[in-house]
Amino acid sequence: MKKQLTIASLLLATLTVAAETKTVSSPDGRLQVTITDEGGRATYTVGYDGQQVLLPSLLGFEADFSNFTEGLTITGAETKKISSTYQMRQTKQSTADYNANCIDVTFRNARQQTMGVTFQVSNNDVAFRYVIPRPKKDNPKCAVVSRETTSFRLPDGTTTFLTPQITPMTGWERTKPSYEEDYVADAQMATKSKFGQGYTFPCLFKASSGAEGAVWVLISETGVDGSYVGSHLSDFDPQSGYTIAFPQQGENNGIGSATAGIPLPYASPWRTITVGTTLKPIVETTVAYDVVKPKYKPSIEYGTGRYTWSWLIWQDESINYDDQKQFVDLAAAMGFEYCLVDNWWDERIGRDRIAQLSQYAQSKGVSLMLWYNSNGYENDAPQTPRDCMATAMARDREMAWLKQIGVKGIKVDFFGGDKQPTMQLYEDILYDANRYGIQCIFHGCTIPRGWEVMYPNYVASEAVLASENVYFSEGHARSEAFELTMHPFCRNAVGTMDWGGTIMNRYLSRDNKSRHRRYTTDIFEMASSIVNQTAVQCIAMQPNNLDELPPFELDFLKAVPTTWDETRFLDGYPGRYVVLARRHGSDWYVAGLNAEPQAKTLTITMPEFAGRTVSYYMDDAKKGPQLRQLKFNKRGQAKVTMLPNGGLIMKNL
Repeated sequence: MKKQLTIASLLLATLTVAAETKTVSSPDGRLQVTITDEGGRATYTVGYDGQQVLLPSLLGFEADFSNFTEGLTITGAETKKISSTYQMRQTKQSTADYNANCIDVTFRNARQQTMGVTFQVSNNDVAFRYVIPRPKKDNPKCAVVSRETTSFRLPDGTTTFLTPQITPMTGWERTKPSYEEDYVADAQMATKSKFGQGYTFPCLFKASSGAEGAVWVLISETGVDGSYVGSHLSDFDPQSGYTIAFPQQGENNGIGSATAGIPLPYASPWRTITVGTTLKPIVETTVAYDVVKPKYKPSIEYGTGRYTWSWLIWQDESINYDDQKQFVDLAAAMGFEYCLVDNWWDERIGRDRIAQLSQYAQSKGVSLMLWYNSNGYENDAPQTPRDCMATAMARDREMAWLKQIGVKGIKVDFFGGDKQPTMQLYEDILYDANRYGIQCIFHGCTIPRGWEVMYPNYVASEAVLASENVYFSEGHARSEAFELTMHPFCRNAVGTMDWGGTIMNRYLSRDNKSRHRRYTTDIFEMASSIVNQTAVQCIAMQPNNLDELPPFELDFLKAVPTTWDETRFLDGYPGRYVVLARRHGSDWYVAGLNAEPQAKTLTITMPEFAGRTVSYYMDDAKKGPQLRQLKFNKRGQAKVTMLPNGGLIMKNL
C-alpha cells in the first residue's frame, strides 16, 4: 500500500510539472505552430508539411516591472478565425485576401503577472506579437522593455542570405547604420556577421535539405511605429539561434535610449515568418500588410508614376536651375509624372527660383519632389536644406510652403538608426506631410515595416545598397545584377524599395563616354523597372538618352506601369536570376534578370499567354537589344534565354 501511494505521488508530481502545449495551424493545415511552457520558458516551434522549420525557440521579454523570460506557465488560450479583404495602393498587389487561424496564449510568471502572445497563421505566414496587460500588482501604467528573448532556431545545415547590421556613427560623415551593406548569399549560419552586430531585416534562410527537401524561411517584422524600436537579428548562437536585437546605444549619436518605452496595456509590433518549399510564397507574401491597419486617412488622392533624377549621374553640379529645367523637360517628353531635385537646392537654386521651377514643371504636366536632410544632431551629413524636418514647427512652415508652390513629394535622407525617437520621427514626418497632401520617400534609413498600409502618403524607402553605388564604384557596377536578383526574395519582398533608378546611360558620366561603364544590358535595366517594386519609380534617364536609345526602348519606358494588381513568382534563385510576372489592369508583364556568368535558358509558364503571341524584349549577343514577338504554346509555355547581366520582358499584345 505504501509503495502504491509513492508511485501515485510521483505520477501526480509528474503531471503537475508536465508542459502545457497549444497548437495552431494554417487554414490549409500545412503550416503549424506549437507553443509550450516547458521548463518554465515560453517556446514555440514551426513545422511545414511535417518538417520542422523552426526548432524550439524562445518567447518573452524583460521589462522594468517584471521578467517574462522564465518561471512561466500557460494559463489559458483562445482561438478564432480571421478573414479580411483590403485594398493597397502602392504594393505588389492591389487587393489582398487574408485568412488566418489565430490563437491568443496567456502566460503567467512567478509574480503572478501576465503576458499574452498572439499567433496568426495563414497558409504560408506566421505573425506573432506580445500583448501586455496592465498589471494589477503596483498598477504600473507605463513600462520600459529592455530586451526580448524572442528567438529563431533553424535546423543544422541551414544556409543564409543576409546583410549585416553595421556599427553606428561610421561610414561617410558618420551616417551609418543606413541599411546599405552587401548581401552574402548561400553562407553558413556559423559565419559571423561582418561587423559583429547581427543582421538587418528581412532575413532569408534555406533550411537544410534532407529527405523532405529544402524549405525557404523569410523572417522580418511589421507594424513598428513611434511606440517601439526597430529591431534586427543577432549573430547566430548554436544554442539559441538568432535572437531579436534592439538598436545599438551609439545610434542617433548616442542620444536617446536603445530600449522601448511603452504605455500599458500595449501590443507590440509583429514578428513575421514566411515559409515555403519553393520561393513563390517568399516573393508573393503580403504578411507585412495583412496584420496592420491604416493610422490615418489620406488628405488627398495620392498619385503614382515615374520620376527623373539628375543627381544620380550629373551629381551635385547639376543642382542649378538650367539643369533641373532639362530634367523637367525630359520628364515631360517621356510622360513621367515627377522630377526629383536633390540636395543643396535651397543654396544653389534658391527658394524663389524653386518656386518658379515648380510653376514651370506644372505647366509641362510634371510635379516636383524635393530632397531634405532629416535633422541636425544624428550625424555629420552636411547637405542642405537642414533643420526643416526635425521639429513640428519647422515641418509645418516648410510643408505649407511646399503645398503653396505645388510640390507633391519629399525625399528625406540621413536618419540616425532604429531607436524609438527615430521611429517617431518617421511617423511625425509622414503625418505632418499628409496634412499638406505631400508624399514621402526616405533614404539613408531603415526598412519600412507595413508602412505602405499604415501611412497612406508613404511611398518607399531606400534601405538598400542602391543605384548611387553603381555610379560611385566600378565594383558595385559589376555587382548590380547580383544585387537586383537578390532583392525580390528579401528586401523588396517585405516592403517597397526606392533603389533609385533604371540607368540607361552606357557610361556613368554626363558625356556618356567617360568613367566606368554600366555592365548590364539595356533590357536588364528596363526589366528592373518591373522587378524593383515601388509605386513612384525612378527612371534615371538622361537628356541625351532621348536621341541615343532605340525608339522601342523609349516607347517601353514611356508606358511602363509602377502599380500592380497582381504579382507572381515564376522562377529564380537569390543572387543568380529571377523571373516575375506582374499584372497591371488587363496587361501582364513578365520580367527577368540574369546575374549568372553564363546565358540562362528557361521555359516560362504563363497560362494567360497560352496559344498567344506576345511582345518580347530580349538581348541578342550580336545585335544587342531587340523587340521581337514570341509565340507561347497551348500549354502556356515558351523557351527563352537571358544573357549574362541581361534580361527579358514579355507583354501581351
